Amino acid sequence: MTAAATRLGLTQSAVSHGLNKLRRIAGDPLFAKSGRGIVATAHAQALAGKARALIDEMRSFAGGTAFEPPHAQLSLTIAANDFQRDLLLPRFFDHVAAQVKSLNLRVIPSQSPSPAMLRENRCDLLITPLPPSGVDIVQKRLLSDHYVCYYDAKARNAPAGRGAYLAARHITVVYTDNERLDFDRRLAANGFHRDIAISVPSFSGVPSFLRGSQMLASMPSLLASGVMRGFAQTRIPLASRTRTLAELPMFMVWHQRYQKDPAHRWIRSQLETVAATAAA
Repeated sequence: MTAAATRLGLTQSAVSHGLNKLRRIAGDPLFAKSGRGIVATAHAQALAGKARALIDEMRSFAGGTAFEPPHAQLSLTIAANDFQRDLLLPRFFDHVAAQVKSLNLRVIPSQSPSPAMLRENRCDLLITPLPPSGVDIVQKRLLSDHYVCYYDAKARNAPAGRGAYLAARHITVVYTDNERLDFDRRLAANGFHRDIAISVPSFSGVPSFLRGSQMLASMPSLLASGVMRGFAQTRIPLASRTRTLAELPMFMVWHQRYQKDPAHRWIRSQLETVAATAAA
């Protein structure tokens, strides 16, 4: 209840009152205890689907309304992991906040993103190199980056070639849902095996382990201006296959219900503008 109230920007008592009213109308408890949490009843899930459809129709009906940024009071939830969050969202917030009446931005981790995040309105936009698929899911490329090999130049030299790179001990990122980086999956799929000494749940956890060590970390090049500032970098020495293996596109993803929504379209255009400067 507390989490729902926070997300909706309401008091807990207001949410509780609204829920009790819905229960009386629906003739159903709507939620049931499950372990330490609660889950929606089957009737609640059915009602939620109908409610989303009605809301989508209302949005479509109002879709012709002009969007005027100076008068807009925006509340957004964007799902992004730490790389895209730190690269894009501080600039995005400043860029948008300067143009609208008010802006509240909530950032949640995307982990390994699923279509449900968008279908269930857990976020308004998703920023990810691995866009989820679905006939109702829309995506657009924001920028392109590539993986490079980072190392501490005070502790070691750059790997001399493929053999030295593969023989070294490595630090990588494994998200809390056990999802590996797309780069790591590509290497494994192409038969390249490395000694992963340390795995951390986000890019921001890498520098403290890499500093002063003989290890290597293969991460996005654009991190050089952020958490990897001060480390040396070199291309990943896997000959002609490096370019394909090391590619890192970044997409923004949204649900088709917002495709023609004037405010959402404006927000997407602002994110594109910010991404263009970030990748420059």
